[in-house]
Amino acid sequence: MCKECGCGLGGGDVKIGGHSHEHDQHHGHGHDHGHSHSHAPAPFKLDLNRSLMEKNNLLAEHNRGFFRAKKLLVLNVVSSPGSGKTTFIRETAVKLAGKLRVGVIVGDLATDNDAARLKTAGIPVIQITTGTVCHLDADMVSKAAAQLDLDKVDVLVIENVGNLVCPADYDLGEDLRVVLLSTTEGEDKPLKYPPMFHSAQVAIVTKSDLAAAAGFNRELALANLKRVSHHAEIFELSSKTGEGMKAWLDFLVKQRTLSQQRTAGPI
Repeated sequence: MCKECGCGLGGGDVKIGGHSHEHDQHHGHGHDHGHSHSHAPAPFKLDLNRSLMEKNNLLAEHNRGFFRAKKLLVLNVVSSPGSGKTTFIRETAVKLAGKLRVGVIVGDLATDNDAARLKTAGIPVIQITTGTVCHLDADMVSKAAAQLDLDKVDVLVIENVGNLVCPADYDLGEDLRVVLLSTTEGEDKPLKYPPMFHSAQVAIVTKSDLAAAAGFNRELALANLKRVSHHAEIFELSSKTGEGMKAWLDFLVKQRTLSQQRTAGPI
């Protein structure tokens, strides 16, 4: 996890919507030169990590208050790479057209390929290119959200960097954390990455159309999900065929209605 391993301390030039921003975290130097040195005392690193996490949590609460004042439903979509996040988000937005307006913030280490795919579907989207930072944080999301016309958005979807480890630590100010598990990944991801799956309020099994070809054991996967994410709403669907999408979309419409009844928090 970032707060233990220190990967949140690395980073570099973060680009949001094509503009560069210095990530306001401390960075280590490279090791492409030969020398020996003593490591910094562990307490300093732990204190710095604690300070960064506290700062992120404050910014996340600021985001949450702002989003609630805007009456937005905000989703933080997390998964491993290749689970189908972008296709899932695109199909969700397209199928909600006429009911709810969806805006998207996309996080990737490099390229804007996913954002481009969403734009071709007419979805308003802002790209965050994180460089070597393996997760989004509340500050990045705040800056990206400022570039969207949120008065024309009902549901803000944050597509996090493909990673089942570090994003678990970072509250972005979302209402719901949505974790994806694709049938092509096997059944034991929830057991291998329990912090992420336990932190999610929604778990979605994607690529149900490939389950048979992948030899996916549905019963075992659901048992593993319920063991780690016993509190989560679970959906099974295929973004490609549309199977199972209606239940997910109905859930979102209901959650959006509930979000309009919430009071704004700190701003």
